[in-house]
Amino acid sequence: MEAPANHVTPTVFANTIEQKLSLFADRVIVHKRPQSWIEGEQMGAFLSVSKGSEEPPIFLELHYKGSSDSAQPPLVLVGKGITFDSGGISLKPSSGMDAMRADMGGAATVCSAIVTAAALKIPINIIGLAPLCENMPSGKANKPGDVVRAKNGKTIQIDNTDAEGRLILADALCYAHSFKPRAIINAATLTGAMDVALGSAATGVFTNSDWLWERLHKASVVTGDRVWRMPLFQHYTKQVTDSALADLNNVGKYSRSGGACTAAAFLREFVSADHWAHLDIAGVMTNKDEIPYLRKGMSGRPTRTLVEFAAGLASDV
Repeated sequence: MEAPANHVTPTVFANTIEQKLSLFADRVIVHKRPQSWIEGEQMGAFLSVSKGSEEPPIFLELHYKGSSDSAQPPLVLVGKGITFDSGGISLKPSSGMDAMRADMGGAATVCSAIVTAAALKIPINIIGLAPLCENMPSGKANKPGDVVRAKNGKTIQIDNTDAEGRLILADALCYAHSFKPRAIINAATLTGAMDVALGSAATGVFTNSDWLWERLHKASVVTGDRVWRMPLFQHYTKQVTDSALADLNNVGKYSRSGGACTAAAFLREFVSADHWAHLDIAGVMTNKDEIPYLRKGMSGRPTRTLVEFAAGLASDV
């Protein structure tokens, strides 16, 4: 997360994780899916974000086989992997834009959790999915008002190109269901609104499952890297399904109001699994002096909680 974006492109990110997992080749399989594969999977939302950059997108897919029971339904972890987020045509302010090298924090924490699970030989099957690309302004980039089609066929009106994380996650979440998972957890530095709501005190969790929430919360109590449950009301869903040109709008109709909640409601439109949780980690992305045992800068939170959760889930089998 700390590395400069010109040093950690989507290709470099994927290669780095592959190298770290090479130590566990007996129980981990790495797939670096190229653009042709992404196109074949009809991930139109993901592709629309990546097309503004000269860097090619990669869909990183990790399979950790920790259980002796190959038929055990896997835990699927999905991470937002925007290796640099300029905002696209809806350009971000220049002040602080350098921190957007860490907009791949969701992918970093998810992949790190799998590396750690493999090192600890946690007896559970985990699949990691990380759509990796840059969000850049160019003549090929998404334009406000464009309409794209996601993997599940839903159309999306893009009114703000800086709400790109939910677009790449939409396709990844659709794909996650193909593994018939025990649970799906996605992590993303998704909204500035999450930072406004909770700051660095806790990761915001939006989930359709009390069972999943209880286990995530229990894990966070053990690690000290806290989570806090946020609402998934239909109130927010109506704000993203009210779109003039498509099935969904990528920003809520009331713009800034409840931004973290409308983003979660948008993601929910691509989830049919009974146990799904969205972790908005924008507020815990950096560490100043809040966590004394972490160095200052990009924090890598909540990797510890994801690992503890996986270990707890393994003991429940």
